[in-house]
Amino acid sequence: MKIRARIIVTVLPLIIVPLLLGEVASYFSAANDISRGAERFLSYKAADLQRYAESQWALLVENRYAGRADMDAAAQKAVELYAQSIIAYRDVPADIPITEKIFAVDGSGEVVMKTSDITLSDTEKETLLALFGEENGGIMTATLGGVERVFRAFYFPPFRWYIVVSEEKAVFYHDINSIKYQTILIIAASSALAVALLILLSSMLTTPLSTLTRAMSAIITEGDMSGRVPVEYRDETGTLAGTFNMMITGLEQAYHEIKRHAFEAVLARKKEQRIRQIFQKYVPKDLIDKFFASPESMLVGDNREVSILFSDIRGFTTISESLRPDELVHSLNRYFSGQVDIIMNRNGIVDKYIGDAIMAFWGAPVKHEDDIMQSVLSGLDMIDALQTFNAKQRELGKPEFHIGIGINYGTVTVGNIGSERKMDYTVIGDTVNLASRLEGLTKMYHADMLISETVYNAIRERNSSLHSGLSFHVRLLDTVAVKGKTKGVKIFAVKRSLTEKEAKAWSIHNQGMKYYYNRFFAEAAAQFREALTLIPEDVNASMLLERAKVYAHNPPPPDWDGVEVMKSK
Repeated sequence: MKIRARIIVTVLPLIIVPLLLGEVASYFSAANDISRGAERFLSYKAADLQRYAESQWALLVENRYAGRADMDAAAQKAVELYAQSIIAYRDVPADIPITEKIFAVDGSGEVVMKTSDITLSDTEKETLLALFGEENGGIMTATLGGVERVFRAFYFPPFRWYIVVSEEKAVFYHDINSIKYQTILIIAASSALAVALLILLSSMLTTPLSTLTRAMSAIITEGDMSGRVPVEYRDETGTLAGTFNMMITGLEQAYHEIKRHAFEAVLARKKEQRIRQIFQKYVPKDLIDKFFASPESMLVGDNREVSILFSDIRGFTTISESLRPDELVHSLNRYFSGQVDIIMNRNGIVDKYIGDAIMAFWGAPVKHEDDIMQSVLSGLDMIDALQTFNAKQRELGKPEFHIGIGINYGTVTVGNIGSERKMDYTVIGDTVNLASRLEGLTKMYHADMLISETVYNAIRERNSSLHSGLSFHVRLLDTVAVKGKTKGVKIFAVKRSLTEKEAKAWSIHNQGMKYYYNRFFAEAAAQFREALTLIPEDVNASMLLERAKVYAHNPPPPDWDGVEVMKSK
């Protein structure tokens, strides 16, 4: 909000509010006085008419004419004439119609006396009689003869009349309404005048500031450090102009130095962008960001807990023999493009391509809370994306790709590894080797993807139950010691969705594994046999059924831990 507007918004209420309060107070004071005067005048007429009617009746009683119809009628006529004389006594021009009416009604609401024509509807009669029944001796308001009227009424028992002295409401409150309109007009005119004066005053106050602001803006916009703001006033605005000129002088002295630093910064930025553009094709973006933030830290190795994924194309040698080199490269590029996008979109780092295999990891150089979950979801996404890829392969008349994925989680050494002439940012350790072995086991266990026990446990810790909050299903397949190792590790198959039969079979299979590892081999065999009735082609259930039957007849030694030792990679 500009200063001029602030002045108006601040000062205007200080002027308008007292004016408004004063005028409103004056209006209500005058309105009350006029209203009381009009009510008193109307009440005075009613009281005067009542006294006259009583005097007429007293004459009849004194002369013993009361009760004679002709004499009663004469007295009633006298009251009517007197009522007309009260109305006629008005200090108004003759051309203005008389709106005041005096009339009397009987107990049924019929008009029995009137000073001028008035006709009451049935509704008006009921309303009028209801008001009389309230015994309200004050000023009342009702619609009478189709016009809203203010009236004072009294009951005259000798004639059994309700006598009404009335005036049209608009006429009765005419003076009050006139004062109201005058008050509104005064407030509006005063407010308009106040706004005009405030605009003029604020303009006088802010014009020097506007001149100073325009001069400053011109210097800043044009970048002309030789420009100066004119000092026109010997006040605060003049002091501000002088201070600004001193600042410009200081900036002008530093201008060339700033330009030099800015030019060097632009060159450095462009150089950094070129380096990023070149190396982002070979090195993860997070790694490049970390290098530029702290170059010296990239020469030191670090132990990290990461999730490792290995993916390999099955039967790649057969596929490569069926395609020309250019066709093979084209297919591989399409395959790698989709798979790598999935990994990177889930915060993964593509470590390297090993022929047709992909190695990726999560948790370095930047660690995320859900790295393990993202690695598993990446594997499932890669399997789903392969369907789209294979649909295109079929369309092109090319062989389909089938992959196996192994995922492990554990501690590795991560950093730049290699020589001064060639270095790779990579991870090494037993965790990496086991992930590679799991990928190899997918062929034996006929599974698209296998995860290790550490991955499974990490997922289970993040969820209250196995499937709670997950978008995939897990089945325990075996406990194996990969080649070169004696310690066994549980391996699990993972799928994003299951058919109704598969879901039931997997649940039965997992129950069978509990029996199996607790040495209840007969019960385990029964579970695996039931799972096979649902999925007859289930290789894993069939393999475990054969083992359970063997162990049921020839139990393993007491120190048996269920580990199957792998003889090959």
